[in-house]
Amino acid sequence: MCDELTAIEEEQALAAKGFSRREFAAIGAAGVLAACTGGESQAKGRALKEAVVSVPTPDGSADAFFVYPAKGKYPAVILWPDVAGLRDAYKEMARRLAANGFAVLAVNHYYRAAKAPLLNSISEWRSPAGQEKLKPAIATLSPNNTVRDAAAFVAWLDKQGPVNKRKGIGTQGYCQTGSFAIRSAAALPGRIKAAASFHGGGLVTDKPDSPHRLFAESQAGFLIAIARNDDARAPADKDALRTAAKESGKSVEVEVYNADHGWCTLDAPVYDKAEADRAWARLLELYKRL
Repeated sequence: MCDELTAIEEEQALAAKGFSRREFAAIGAAGVLAACTGGESQAKGRALKEAVVSVPTPDGSADAFFVYPAKGKYPAVILWPDVAGLRDAYKEMARRLAANGFAVLAVNHYYRAAKAPLLNSISEWRSPAGQEKLKPAIATLSPNNTVRDAAAFVAWLDKQGPVNKRKGIGTQGYCQTGSFAIRSAAALPGRIKAAASFHGGGLVTDKPDSPHRLFAESQAGFLIAIARNDDARAPADKDALRTAAKESGKSVEVEVYNADHGWCTLDAPVYDKAEADRAWARLLELYKRL
């Protein structure tokens, strides 16, 4: 989870890279992305088209980033960004996925509060000003709103020319939105056939609608990638997830990665390329079922 303890671990990761948090934030989103990608787009190798789009929802209009290969029709993916919201880092991650043969909708799950970007990097979330800015946006989130939004995103994608509607839809979430991916798959079993959570929070709770209790309601396969520091604080969660998976009869891959919370996000202080690439490979394997 993104809390005080993970903040300390982020400071340690930055120190190991020779940065203070202030210096890391000063680089800016573009600099961080260049450092993480070697200055080259991870979408290199396939011509893409992209646009900022508006998706009608029961509560208004959600802005999102839509990217897809320039020619052909492809399975669709809904990408839910982490707590800091839709920004350049997640647009680049969407491009990388599109280059692998998907029509990707990276959404602003805070659209009820403001258009993206609310923050330009995850580092801003660690500042008092950043957290204060996100408070009203976070207050707009709820399981019911997630399900309503997921249905609207699927309906919109199914009307788009680059989307192959004969294929299933994938969905993936990071940090707070790991649970969004699972809820989406459970709510839309007819369309969503694969769901992934990367360092997701709140996957195991004592509530009747806890995400780990929703596997049986889906027709999806799942990838649950857990950060080692999240596992250290809640070691029983992975066991609860595996037990729920077994009881549901669904295909659920649960693994603790040798990296800390946030390791898959390009602009995160703890971004770990080796483990992020390994998780990415498992994601692509999961999406073969679409």
